[in-house]
Amino acid sequence: MKIRLKTFLTSAVVAAGMLAGVAHAEERVFFGIATGGTGGTYYPLGGMLAQVLSNNTALDGKKLSATAETGNASVANAGLLGRGAIESAFVAADVLDAAYAGKNQFEGKAIKNLRALGALYPETVQLVAQPGLKKFEDLKGLSVSSGSPGSGQWQLLGDLLDAYGMKREDVKEDYSSFSQSVEKIKDGNLDASLITAGSPTASVVELSNGHDINIIPLSGPAIKKLQETQPYYATTVLKAGTYKGVDKDVETLAVRAIWATHADLPEDIAYAVTKALYENVDTLAKVHVKGKEISLETALQSVSIPLHPGAERYFREKGIIK
Repeated sequence: MKIRLKTFLTSAVVAAGMLAGVAHAEERVFFGIATGGTGGTYYPLGGMLAQVLSNNTALDGKKLSATAETGNASVANAGLLGRGAIESAFVAADVLDAAYAGKNQFEGKAIKNLRALGALYPETVQLVAQPGLKKFEDLKGLSVSSGSPGSGQWQLLGDLLDAYGMKREDVKEDYSSFSQSVEKIKDGNLDASLITAGSPTASVVELSNGHDINIIPLSGPAIKKLQETQPYYATTVLKAGTYKGVDKDVETLAVRAIWATHADLPEDIAYAVTKALYENVDTLAKVHVKGKEISLETALQSVSIPLHPGAERYFREKGIIK
C-alpha cells in the first residue's frame, strides 16, 4: 500500500514591497485509525490516540497527521486492513485471530497480511439480561441479541452456546444493534443481549438507571473449556456498582482490543506509532477511562497474529520481547 502523503504550501511576503513570496513546503504523512460507531469506545479512544500520534510522531522531517475514522468495528475493520484501505484499525482479539486464520466468519477468506501493533484495553463481555435470569442455561428458548450474522458478537454467542452444550437453535437469535437491544430489553421485547465493550458501557448505564437488569456470570467448567481452545478469551470481573442494581462482583470474560495494521505499512512508521502510543499512555489515561488500562506490560496480551516488524523492534528495545 502506498502511504498517503500530502504537501502543504504556504507563501509569505518576506519584506514590504517584494513582488514574490517564498514558498515553504511541508510534507505530511497521513495515518488513519479505523474505529467503530460514535456511541462506542473505539471512536472516542481512537480520536485521543490520533491526537497523541500527531503530537508525538515525526518521520524524517515529515509530520504525521493521524485521524480516527468511524467504522463498523472489528469484522469490517479487519477487511479494511486486508484491502490496504487504511493504515491501522482497532480489532477485537477474537475477530483478529479468526480473520488471520480463516476460521469462523472468515472461513475460506483468511487475511494473511494482518499484523499487530499491540494490545489496547480489555473489552468486557456483558451478558445483560432481564431480572430473574441468573445463569447462561436459563436462556434456552429465550430471545438473545448478538448483532448481525458474521459479526464478532454473533461468533461469540456461538462459542458460548457450544461451550454450554447448546446450539443456535436453542435460543431465539435477535440481530439488533447494541442500542436497539437496550431499547428492546427496556420495552420487554428481548430477554438478553451480549454487549462486549469497555465497561461501564454508556448504553447499559442508561438502561440500568431506568430498568432492572441482571448481568449473567460467565464462569465455571464450561468457560474453562472454552479458554483451552480459544485463549484470547480472558477472565475478568465486572465490579459491583458498575451498574445500578449490580450489587455483587460478576465473573465474566474479556476480549482485548488490538491495534492492528497490515504487512505493507513501512517499518519506520509502525515503529514510530507504536512507540508514540506506549510512551504516552499517561496522556491517554487522563482523557479516557480505558486509557488507564493500556500499558506496555500488557502490550502483547491476547495477540495471536504476527507482530509488525516495526512494533516488534520497539518491544525488543523495551525488553518486552527477549
